[in-house]
Amino acid sequence: MTAPARPAVVALAAAALLAGCGSAAPAASGPGPAAWAPPGGAPFLATSLVTSAGTWAVAVMGGSVASHNNFWQLFMRPSGSRRWQLDTPPGTADNGGLVLANGGGRSLITGFRPSQGLTYTPLMVTGDGGRTWSSTGPLDAALANVPDALAVAPAGGTLLALLSGGSAELAAPDGYTSWTTLATQRSVAASPPGRRCGLRAFTAAAFAPAGTPLLGGACGRPGITGIFAYAGGTWHAAAPALPAAAAGRPVRVLRLASTATSTVALLAAGTGPAASVIAAWSPDGGGRWAVSSPLRLNGRMPSSASLGPGDTVSIVLAGGRGETVAGPRARWRALPALPPGTATLAAGPAAGFDALAVDRTTMTVWQLAPGSAAWVKEQVVNVPIQFGSSS
Repeated sequence: MTAPARPAVVALAAAALLAGCGSAAPAASGPGPAAWAPPGGAPFLATSLVTSAGTWAVAVMGGSVASHNNFWQLFMRPSGSRRWQLDTPPGTADNGGLVLANGGGRSLITGFRPSQGLTYTPLMVTGDGGRTWSSTGPLDAALANVPDALAVAPAGGTLLALLSGGSAELAAPDGYTSWTTLATQRSVAASPPGRRCGLRAFTAAAFAPAGTPLLGGACGRPGITGIFAYAGGTWHAAAPALPAAAAGRPVRVLRLASTATSTVALLAAGTGPAASVIAAWSPDGGGRWAVSSPLRLNGRMPSSASLGPGDTVSIVLAGGRGETVAGPRARWRALPALPPGTATLAAGPAAGFDALAVDRTTMTVWQLAPGSAAWVKEQVVNVPIQFGSSS
């Protein structure tokens, strides 16, 4: 990576390219995989998002992580349809996880986190809603193991990447072949808002609707939320104040992303049984915020968190529990008990919800209609996976 970015580089705004997931291998032959095991260190990458092309979702499938039989997959439900389809970009090892960046329209960019012998991050892009994919980049480093490790500016195509080594990098949309360091965890931690937060790590990257780069992190000082905006060549605090019920607790930014009109954040306040999550919405890239009431987790941290459509935030918790909040003026609402194996929630048809449940090579879609108290099985997608192909 090169020296820190100049303001002129940062000013490149980007027409976003949404991210897709790893490759589906040919059908299996021979014995099946070892018993299912949770993906080590990366379950929170399971997520979904909504674009004008449709709804996209990421989930890990297959078998044992220890045997490298875990394969991350990308699914897509076109706008106006009730049916999901497998849309994993082909030809790239995806055991390390897939990260999506929402660029708006029918564009999507996907980062494949390195695993095993892979030492760089392949990037794939579609401009037609997943019908065709092409390689771009790549990024000669490992993406961070968080769902918002990639972001595209709302005009111009600039790509922002959060790396596992603790830096944030920028690339112009000329194939994303030249990367420039925007910030490091150490440089932001040394800034006035970083010192106030006691910044320990970066956990999310985004662009505000106006094109301002945003970074989210985990703070060491209780009661401080670490969201930082880069403007005028310096970093500024751009975080919401916590509700009184969550004040005095350490805060970690779990999700940070922007729509056409607002920036949405999901925060974890506290640890252990007393931890809670708080959703927050800003119309101006972090100047003003509206926050939800805290949702007590009772020791169950989210395994998946999805943003959209609009201001909706939905999370999956252990024990088959799902929660959603529709925006600044809404309250957290418990969903009916989730179907077994639910990996992530997605926006469903007619303002309902889809639960995407995974069992090895099968993804089952369950739909919850508005006002309903029961999930209904809508679809089964069989994913061809070649077990042992990554060994």
